[in-house]
Amino acid sequence: MTRIAYINADPGVPAGGTNGASIHVQEVLRAMLARGAKLDLFVTRLDGALPADLAAVQVHSLPAVPPGDLAARELAALRTNETLRPLLEATYGARGCDLVYERCSLWSYAGMEFARDHGIPGVLEVNAPLTREQATYRGLVHRAAAEAAAERMFGAAQVLIAVSAEVRAFLEQTPAARGKVAVVTNGVNPLRFPPHLEPIRPKATDEFVVGFVGSLKPWHGVEVLVEAFAQLRVEVPVAKLLIVGDGRERASLEAQLRTRGVAAAAEFTGAVPAESIPAWLAVMDVAVATYPALSDFYFSPLKVFEYMAAGLPVVASGIGQLNDLIEPGINGLLVQPGSVAELVAALVRLHGDPSLRARLGRAARERVLYHHTWTAAVDQVFRLAGLSTPAQTLPAATR
Repeated sequence: MTRIAYINADPGVPAGGTNGASIHVQEVLRAMLARGAKLDLFVTRLDGALPADLAAVQVHSLPAVPPGDLAARELAALRTNETLRPLLEATYGARGCDLVYERCSLWSYAGMEFARDHGIPGVLEVNAPLTREQATYRGLVHRAAAEAAAERMFGAAQVLIAVSAEVRAFLEQTPAARGKVAVVTNGVNPLRFPPHLEPIRPKATDEFVVGFVGSLKPWHGVEVLVEAFAQLRVEVPVAKLLIVGDGRERASLEAQLRTRGVAAAAEFTGAVPAESIPAWLAVMDVAVATYPALSDFYFSPLKVFEYMAAGLPVVASGIGQLNDLIEPGINGLLVQPGSVAELVAALVRLHGDPSLRARLGRAARERVLYHHTWTAAVDQVFRLAGLSTPAQTLPAATR
């Protein structure tokens, strides 16, 4: 049996949470369990319990990072290394483990150094240029220390997993990472998206529901969707807007809808449990990912993979990885980032052509279920680490 140490020292990514990053953690754990692994999870923040189907995961708690002064929080996160290394030594001792897998976080280098020092494959999953992201969006006091910690973890890792080509390009700028970076995109769990998903609630037969799933943050471009929806209602009066998720932009988006006189046609669910997302997607006729024209778009958008797995026609910004994932007119539609006019035109087109919606949705589902599953991603990780895996098969229920 393969024994894996999974490390998530990021206090902003609760392992039992409901946001996209938390779902990423849970799905990788599930895929590893499905491959017969024995899992130890070393985690700074859990937020309740893991989902019931992850009960076999042995949880080891790292010190919580206290709220308060940013500089003090950073130093507390850095000190987590002083706890993590002895905990790994105590957990595995002379037996060791077969793989140390870590979701990259600011400050955490002890896991990769433990793996290197014990001759264990160390795989570091990198989802973003974290130092730059932290400094831009949340503030970073001890930047030099954060960059030094990144050098240590990159240098110690045997393999770095980038979720997109853009993250790989960022990593390759660092000498410590150069030459050992591979791209492994996000994916889906086919068992969560069986054929003929039942909607979480009934909808009127004449409704045309345009949906979005995700946190309401500025870089998700939901304000573009709201403006486009207001214009769409002029041409398609039966259109409804469904926003599944929550965040600091919600109040502003609701005010924008009220100003445009279409608030009554929009629904905000707030944060919802991850297990209900497929049923919410089943309410939608079209799903949208309206990213703005970001100069450093490095995401591997989990929402888009899940839209596609649900068999939905997707309208997304033509940016970054989305240009590779979506073939316009084949398995979705692409629009210029930030273009309200193009988004409106795409939605009007899809409303007027149900057969196109069905064709795009079928092709989208086929693409992700055969090429972008979490099991396939974990198998790729195992191969990069030099571990053997059984052959992958697609569950019959998803075909």
